[in-house]
Amino acid sequence: MEELKLQASDATLQDVLGTIENHLLEQGCDRILITQILMAAEEIYANIAHYAYGGESGDAVVQMEIMQDTKNCRITFRDHGIAYNPLEKEDPDVTLSAEERPIGGLGIYLVKQAMDRVEYEYKDGYNILTIEKSF
Repeated sequence: MEELKLQASDATLQDVLGTIENHLLEQGCDRILITQILMAAEEIYANIAHYAYGGESGDAVVQMEIMQDTKNCRITFRDHGIAYNPLEKEDPDVTLSAEERPIGGLGIYLVKQAMDRVEYEYKDGYNILTIEKSF
């Protein structure tokens, strides 16, 4: 299992995405699957960097695990910022035009659509968001 502990910021986003991409390439994942996982990881990590600490800086831990027996990729994002479950946000009405839709919520909606499993828990002062995709 690969684990990164970083200051959550736009400056460290490429470190996270590069590590995830390298692990997936080593596993022989196809490019479409890698793109889906990277999109989800970018959305989640950017949200932590921009919102978890209310404009202040803070750490994020990203753990990536490849389960060989089930051929699943599991990535867990952990921060000790403001408690927030993005899965409780109502899905946007994607039948509306961009102008008609309220701002916010589209990114996590896309994450839920792209991944096989998305779970959130708040435990011991940490937001823990886990995504999983079978390959």
